[in-house]
Amino acid sequence: MVATIAIEPDMQRQFHQLAEETHRPETEIIREALAGYLAADRHYVEVLRQRIVSADRGEFASEEEAEAFFAKHGA
Repeated sequence: MVATIAIEPDMQRQFHQLAEETHRPETEIIREALAGYLAADRHYVEVLRQRIVSADRGEFASEEEAEAFFAKHGA
């Protein structure tokens, strides 16, 4: 697949500089960045799915667990 995207000038300068410093094609850097994003996003979606399944089963934090979390992290 071939795709055309608009890249902000600052970001373009950054990956161009990285390509020069690492002696790699810019397209390789872009593909690696996209692959990393997709892997992270897939993981995020899977975690959400698992949490939805747990919630559907009625598995929620106890009142004590919730209080401890908010005492530790504020809010």
